[in-house]
Amino acid sequence: MATTPTTDRLDRAVLKLAAVLVLGALAPLLDSTIVTVAIHTLGIELHTSVAEVQWVSTAYLLALAMAVPITGWSANRFGAKRMWIIALALFLIGSMLCGAAWNIGSLIVFRVIQGIGGGLMLPILQTLLLRAAGRERIGRLMAVVTLPALIGPILGPVIGGVLVGHLDWRWIFYVNVPICIAAIILAVRELAPDPEPTAAALDIPGLLLVSPALAGIIYGLSQVGDHGFGDARVLVPLVLGIALLAVFALRRTEEPLIDLALFRTKSFTASTALLFLTGFGLYGAMLLLPLFYQQARGETVTAAGLLLVPQGIGSLIARTAGGLTDRYGPRSVILVGIVLTTLGTIPFAFTGTAYWLLAIALVVRGAGLSAVMLAVMVGAFRDLEPAQIPHASSTTRIMQQLGGAFGAATLAVVLQNQLTGHAAPTAYAHSFAWAIGFTVIAAVPALFLPGAGLLNK
Repeated sequence: MATTPTTDRLDRAVLKLAAVLVLGALAPLLDSTIVTVAIHTLGIELHTSVAEVQWVSTAYLLALAMAVPITGWSANRFGAKRMWIIALALFLIGSMLCGAAWNIGSLIVFRVIQGIGGGLMLPILQTLLLRAAGRERIGRLMAVVTLPALIGPILGPVIGGVLVGHLDWRWIFYVNVPICIAAIILAVRELAPDPEPTAAALDIPGLLLVSPALAGIIYGLSQVGDHGFGDARVLVPLVLGIALLAVFALRRTEEPLIDLALFRTKSFTASTALLFLTGFGLYGAMLLLPLFYQQARGETVTAAGLLLVPQGIGSLIARTAGGLTDRYGPRSVILVGIVLTTLGTIPFAFTGTAYWLLAIALVVRGAGLSAVMLAVMVGAFRDLEPAQIPHASSTTRIMQQLGGAFGAATLAVVLQNQLTGHAAPTAYAHSFAWAIGFTVIAAVPALFLPGAGLLNK
């Protein structure tokens, strides 16, 4: 039966809801890229070592990772609207405290508060929007949901460079305040009341296993760039984290913190595997790009941010991939996206490539990256029941975090090894070649995703 225009498009109520939520999601996504740009300046202003100032980012990531597992339960127990407002409030309070920090220790503590709020926000955003839109329009919806993830890397480096270069360092945190206040006001006024909450008890043993496990894995991976995979500071937290996850997976309980029954759905399993693998080739390479322009091409931080804008333009151009995924299924769109991402990365694997060619390549790479991001999320949620969405939102976010952490760690080691024996341009060329190989591998799980005809089932 043909799909009518009324069901083929997102209605105004869903678009209004998306606009309200996307505004709030911009805060943590901009914050991450802005702080990354400002790390060196923070070390100078707070009179601390490079190793200690890195905890400004590490503490945030660890808190975010530990908060993500409870989002599915909290959305069901207290209501997704209420938890969205709580998450925004935590991020607002954390941002204000970070801006008022008096030394590096206080800043690290306040970043933990920010990280908890940020960890709750994105899975809850997905839950609210996926409940509001029909299954037939999930691709178009994802084109809206993933917009902050594309805008953040475009605007973050530029805003960060301007703030660091012309204002006091505290403004890298205060910039979040008006965004969060506006998002809270709109959420209170515009979001529909939560349905009757479920009375499921929190899986405390599961929480005590999963949250430390994720924190251990991400912490271990964050140390790879400095110490290598074989160092005890990497292996101990990494092995402990994996062991805790294994214990969690072997448990049997009626109301688990993360519903592993989701993996009985083939499309969800393939999508989460793809989310993990894309962290190596697709998102791990995001670590290389700004460093490439600064170290291999000698550009300033602000100039590097501006030179990455073409990738964001390509990502915005590929917004139509959401509708194509609804029509043709995620498999074809992801495979095309992987091809585009590969083609857009190849010029970086050669030394001396002209700037204009790199700019064109970034547009192509951004389009491919955006198409993959959209389609893989469609594949993850398409075959799930509404009651499974909160758990699925948490799980997909965890897989993104782990994949990104593994990808960044792996390419950091590759880059470090290359820099010890080669000049910077050659070292980056070799590192991008590794990223291309990882991207191609990500095509394997995509073959198990649904193809055309999905909407007519």
